[in-house]
Amino acid sequence: MLLSRDYLRLLLLSALIGVPIALACFFFVSLQHEIQHAVWTSLPEAVGYHRPPWWWPLPALLLAGLLLAPIVTRAPGGGGHLPVHGLGGPPLGPSALPGVVFAALATLPLGVVLGPEAPLMALGSGLALLAIRSARRAENPKAVLVLGTTGSTAAISTILGGPIVAAVMVVEAAGLAGPRLVVLLLPCLLASGVGALVFTGFGSWTGFSIGALELPSVPSDVNPDAGDFLWGIPVAVVIAAVVSTAHRLGALTAEWTARRTAVRTVLAACGVGVAISAYALITGRDPAEAALSGQATLGTLAADPHSWPVAALFVLVLCKGLAWGISLGALRGGPIFPSVLIGAAFGVGCAGLPGFGTTPALAVGIVTATAVVTRLPVTSSVLAVLLLGDDAHHQMPLITVCAVVGFVTAQLLERPARKSP
Repeated sequence: MLLSRDYLRLLLLSALIGVPIALACFFFVSLQHEIQHAVWTSLPEAVGYHRPPWWWPLPALLLAGLLLAPIVTRAPGGGGHLPVHGLGGPPLGPSALPGVVFAALATLPLGVVLGPEAPLMALGSGLALLAIRSARRAENPKAVLVLGTTGSTAAISTILGGPIVAAVMVVEAAGLAGPRLVVLLLPCLLASGVGALVFTGFGSWTGFSIGALELPSVPSDVNPDAGDFLWGIPVAVVIAAVVSTAHRLGALTAEWTARRTAVRTVLAACGVGVAISAYALITGRDPAEAALSGQATLGTLAADPHSWPVAALFVLVLCKGLAWGISLGALRGGPIFPSVLIGAAFGVGCAGLPGFGTTPALAVGIVTATAVVTRLPVTSSVLAVLLLGDDAHHQMPLITVCAVVGFVTAQLLERPARKSP
């Protein structure tokens, strides 16, 4: 099959669609960041504030709910999948793309506590399916499935640090083995590599922010010792419980918004605004730290974790966790990015424990939260290693252990919920 003419054409088409998907993702992410900067930086400065006041999230999230309500109730595809169900179900068709793009660009920059990864995957799969329809190959269901997956993988690789994380995610999520895995993996790798090259190249050329999940710098520590493992494992259990609880709140919110969806979507968005404003009121810090996807705050936290009061970190976990849980069940976006910040903030907050280093604590928080949300421990480990950069090889044993601990803890906590009527 790998040497057949049809499969080689499929590989060529995968490489070709990686270019327009990367360009679409680049302009999508750049526009999102420009709107976000206008809402949270330029507009407050224009009205006389050096940073957004504590009440700023309230009107912003109200507006987000009002903009999203007609999309989720009337637009094809409902503006995308509910993030509480993961990164999405079957690939969305081209008809759903306008609703997905509008829902993301109109609400994520306003402070919705979700990431851009799910809309990007929907954008990638929709464009790939549009390409195969244009090539008149839509009658082949296998080609439709492979290219839909290829498009979404190419899209998410642009913000997860390159094609490796995206490829590992495909391998782990697909649950395939042998030749079937290779058949799916090769087009995904090819499109992701081409897409990531175009995406980063355009970012360097234009100077626009490309919004990738990255840590510009992390504290440098020695290899984790016995103290880091003794503290890291129980901290991973607690982080898994916290993230699982917020995820359960998302499931309850999804059940609540299933009826009277338009009105309750607006109310849920207002609830997110209240949680973010509460963080700013309690801590006296910038409400943007608890709002949005958390990419910028994660970089700030990792670069200088000792500048954050421990109390502020745990208030961030509480308020952002509540806002994230509500967003999961009512709004539209990706579930991964905010959970990474929640886990990292909790881990760094525990770094003052005797014998628990800052970088090991950061690593524990990142990998545990990601493993709980994605239920992909290998992907979570690879992502954590890439985020930690040069110091990652020191933290690998702790990362892999805590990925398993977080995954198993989440499964055990979820089992009673599955059994309950």
